[in-house]
Amino acid sequence: MRKFGVQQACPLCRTPLPPGPEKLHEEATQLYMVVSELVRRGFASWLTLPAEAQRDLDEAISKWRRAADEGFVLSQFALGLLLEGGRGSTQNDEESTMWFKKAAEQGHPEAQHNLAVHFASGRGVPQSNKEAIRWCLKAAEQGGAVSQSYLGYLYANSPGPVRDEEKAAQWFRKAADQGFLEAQHNLAAAYANGLGVDRNPTEAVKWLEKAAKQGHDESQMKLASLLENGQGVAQSSMKAAHWYKMAADQGHALAQFSLGILCGLGKGVPQNDVEAVRWYTKAAKQGVPDAQSNLGMQYACGEGVAQSDKEAAKWFKKAAEQGHSEAQYHLGHMSEQGRGVPQNDKEAARWFAKSAEQGFAAAQHFLGYLFQNGQGVVRSDKEAAKWFQKSAHQGFAEAQYYTGILFMNGRGVETNFFKAAHWFQKAAEQWHPEAQYKLGIFLHEGRGVKTNDKQAAHWFQKAAEQGHDEAQYNLGILYEEGSGVAQSDKKAAYWYKKAALQGHSGAQYSLQELSD
Repeated sequence: MRKFGVQQACPLCRTPLPPGPEKLHEEATQLYMVVSELVRRGFASWLTLPAEAQRDLDEAISKWRRAADEGFVLSQFALGLLLEGGRGSTQNDEESTMWFKKAAEQGHPEAQHNLAVHFASGRGVPQSNKEAIRWCLKAAEQGGAVSQSYLGYLYANSPGPVRDEEKAAQWFRKAADQGFLEAQHNLAAAYANGLGVDRNPTEAVKWLEKAAKQGHDESQMKLASLLENGQGVAQSSMKAAHWYKMAADQGHALAQFSLGILCGLGKGVPQNDVEAVRWYTKAAKQGVPDAQSNLGMQYACGEGVAQSDKEAAKWFKKAAEQGHSEAQYHLGHMSEQGRGVPQNDKEAARWFAKSAEQGFAAAQHFLGYLFQNGQGVVRSDKEAAKWFQKSAHQGFAEAQYYTGILFMNGRGVETNFFKAAHWFQKAAEQWHPEAQYKLGIFLHEGRGVKTNDKQAAHWFQKAAEQGHDEAQYNLGILYEEGSGVAQSDKKAAYWYKKAALQGHSGAQYSLQELSD
């Protein structure tokens, strides 16, 4: 009943109030509260009130209007609320704003606040941040923490000359000092980013802790993130996990996702894939695409949950449809392989393309592969080269190798041994064995680079140590000939034998010749 300002009797003598707007307001509010209680208990709904309840509500509205027309501020405010929410009457933003304005002009702080909200959102009145600030300032100056915090928000987020980060911080501070959680959180953000105040990570953490300890989930989430990364506070995965869980237990989706990551990695909490899956699932069901993608991977690998390609594909698709590039890439692979979804090269190409267009290097490479082979798309060496190069420039080793092959063979690009060698080296430096072997050949033959058997031997050995039979065979030749390395029949035989055991016929013949 307080919401509508009920005053049942004279505060001094406790005698019934005389007829007039005060009495009308009291009677209207009592009628309204009876109807509201029916709805609260589930005996009726605002859309389908019983006839008697509707009559009571109509009478309440009539009495409020009569009192409001006589200038009674509480009735004006009550009508503003009723018409704003559309409860039991036609929702009418224009009339709601009118009544809020009448009450606001009489100094009613909540009406001033609500009028500011209407101006800020353009609800029932032309949108105006300037007017929103003017009315919110009137409410804030009466000491209400909610209005002070909202005024800070308006100053911080208004465009153009109305924006004033210094005033925003001042009003956030006034509300924060009263314990208003949202203001404490926003004041922390101001200190963290130097908005209207000198940047001060310590102050930011102080205000976050105040709000977090009172249960503000966004502050708990932010504090956990700072602790995890050691920003403005000593790094502590254990404390980060504590605050993530506090927020996660309140249903904060990103905190649930972040806690899932810590559980999976064993940071701040014991490593536990089952717990990781539990938290990923909670976040995924709230639509967090990163959580959906990670959950898909857990199902695909059978970590913390029974392996299921069908479940993996389901969660990858949910994330992919929200534009998650990594999930789009994984869904492309599952479509190509027919895992959890029907095998479909066109669908694979479609998802690879969506991911590739967002710059996901692995997807760019596989899209290039599909174009090179005409798999799910019209075959095109030019398109293949385009996507291989995009991926290669992002450092994806396999794409760097394929780009080298394209320049070596002149497929989709002009033949260029220098560029081929360049890309082979890029991939070779990332331990790509085939690229290491190809680079060794180029160095040995002087293709695109100066002949250098010492370097050729270096790259042959790198590939050979990874089990590359051609590299083992060619390294054996260099040792037998003493080219780029000290001549050694023993080492030549060693590498010939490595290749021969893999079925390399040339190595088998050379090993036999060396033994004779």
